[in-house]
Amino acid sequence: MLRAWQNCQIYLSPLYYQVKIYKVPSFYLNDIIFLSKVINAQKMIRQFVVFLLLLPIIAEGQTIFENFFSDYSMRFDFLLGGNSNEVMVYPGQIKKEPHWAGSHTNLTDTFNYGTYRFRIFNLSSGALLFSKGFCTLFQEWQTTAEAKNINKTFYQAAVFPYPKNKVRLEIDARQWKGNFKTIYKTEIDPDNYFIISEKPFPYETATILENGKPEKKVDLVLLSEGYTETEKDKFLNDASRITGYLFDEEPFKSNKMNFNIRAVFAPSEETGTDVPGEKIYNNTLLNSTFYTFDIPRYLTTSDMKTIYDIAACVPYDHIYVLVNTERYGGGGFYNFLSVCSSDHQLTREVFVHEFGHGFAGLGDEYYTSEVAYENFYNIKEEPWEPNLTTLVNFNKKWKSMVSENTPVPTPRTEGFSNTVGVFEGGGYMTEGIYSPYMDCRMKSNNAKNFCPVCSGVIQKIIDLHCDN
Repeated sequence: MLRAWQNCQIYLSPLYYQVKIYKVPSFYLNDIIFLSKVINAQKMIRQFVVFLLLLPIIAEGQTIFENFFSDYSMRFDFLLGGNSNEVMVYPGQIKKEPHWAGSHTNLTDTFNYGTYRFRIFNLSSGALLFSKGFCTLFQEWQTTAEAKNINKTFYQAAVFPYPKNKVRLEIDARQWKGNFKTIYKTEIDPDNYFIISEKPFPYETATILENGKPEKKVDLVLLSEGYTETEKDKFLNDASRITGYLFDEEPFKSNKMNFNIRAVFAPSEETGTDVPGEKIYNNTLLNSTFYTFDIPRYLTTSDMKTIYDIAACVPYDHIYVLVNTERYGGGGFYNFLSVCSSDHQLTREVFVHEFGHGFAGLGDEYYTSEVAYENFYNIKEEPWEPNLTTLVNFNKKWKSMVSENTPVPTPRTEGFSNTVGVFEGGGYMTEGIYSPYMDCRMKSNNAKNFCPVCSGVIQKIIDLHCDN
């Protein structure tokens, strides 16, 4: 074997090791077979070397976490308030919660998604330690007709790993032209005795799926809403069933091993939810309701304080509220919350669609359904959602996935039904906004799955959570 290896060269290219063979005598058959196995292992070697190249970056992120954070969460509660033209931040309580489920290495947001973001800076050095984009129900309300006439507030929270030293929190709002503007900043001392450090109420929890440590997985928590004390088994069965819906669709199906899913049973006094348009009101723990913004199917809740308090029972990256009703509806907000009804015939499709919003920041690709929004997008700027474009800066979107033979804009005809293109219509608008596929889970309930563009975005978000 040594003779065979003496006639080989192994050299490091920019991305991978490659084995080059020359002048190997024909009678070294066993050696040649062995070397062929080495060559077939090239993919494994390439992945290993990429890991080695990324190791300093991973180590740096790990060092930042160990030096500046601990494995608890800090929850900074606040109200977002204002009207169609103004926004204000009203600070509330700060809590220390028992779990931090997020990555220990990917601490700063690289995607630039969301209508808002918050950033955590080391107070002494000014270094950025953590950042996260998010969406809110308030921002959607700002685009309604009601917001032109009155002021409202919506409950929010910035959740981040618990700092070891003093930090500065900054909250930024995305402006009409797409840039961020800081609207609030404050200094936080983690040793302040006014920070609430109480144990969460011991609601009953269940593990639906567990595949590893929270900091290395996507941690999803399902909260019960409108399930009474006697309906615990129904909730747990619903949670298990609906989890199965998620992993029936790609790319979640291929990434099931990258998820942990837990359920928290917090009983309500009454079954169901509110349906104001039909004068139906039920006493439920999370105060969910249909008819959000007077849209019958829009199922949301504004009681985020209660939701955060209950979710704190387990490690979580994303919160999903499961509402005990047969009515059609749901809602989803990036890095904030997803909501879905439990027992409608289209629950499968709605659950996955809303998770596309909440988990991956995907925009709605439909443009004919009733909505309450007015001038939701500025068509003179590129939207932040990765699956929508105004073609203002298409290079940052999925342009590389569009074939040279595909016309832009792409006609919505049968010949392009399975083609990544640039189809006019999306983001609630028939003109000026374009989406990447004729049909997709983000467009309709008839789609079989996510389109290639949306699937790619979801995969990147999964990889971010799992340090892949």
